[in-house]
Amino acid sequence: MSVFRRAAARRGTAADWLVVGLGNPGERHAGSRHNVGAEATERWASKLRCDFAVQRREHARVAQATVGERRITLACPTTFMNESGRSVGVLVKRHGIVEPSRLVVVHDELDLEPGQVRFKSGGGTAGHNGLASIANQLGTRDFARLRIGIGKPPRPEAGKKWVLQRPRGHEEPVIDTAVDLAVAGLEVLVREGMEAAMTVTNARRRRQDPQAQ
Repeated sequence: MSVFRRAAARRGTAADWLVVGLGNPGERHAGSRHNVGAEATERWASKLRCDFAVQRREHARVAQATVGERRITLACPTTFMNESGRSVGVLVKRHGIVEPSRLVVVHDELDLEPGQVRFKSGGGTAGHNGLASIANQLGTRDFARLRIGIGKPPRPEAGKKWVLQRPRGHEEPVIDTAVDLAVAGLEVLVREGMEAAMTVTNARRRRQDPQAQ
């Protein structure tokens, strides 16, 4: 039986959306490029005035909120990035998420320039260990993603070190603004759906980049 079928069998009121922000736990990793997904999720929780609580069985910090009439579960796994699926598999079951499209994973993206934010439905994992772990645990890649660009390192072999470092120089305010845009996109997503959310993030990028068509 799949994770999503088991989630359908739970009792009680299910969440309408599960939003999971990826990152590594601990102060050592706070503010790193790899943690922008968790940062965006935390910032949205702050805006919604809901607090995270550690849920040991879910291997995550979890918050509950209501947006309009929709019940939202926000979570940041307390596992390391490459074990994110261990948390997400439990979260999906415990919060009654029966459709992969109702799971949104917020994560850093090397293939997007700093400042770019893109929603995506399904697709590959592009070498991202957190996404690969989640896909393996769930048995599907059809969940939604919110990708926050961090850009590529100067040398391809420096990728691991790059994601674990903090943004530098001009990148820091650019990525901070992208996190705000991600929060705005999430709110549109749960109120109006994926197409509207994609329009918001893409339109914002066009206004920032006069050369984009």
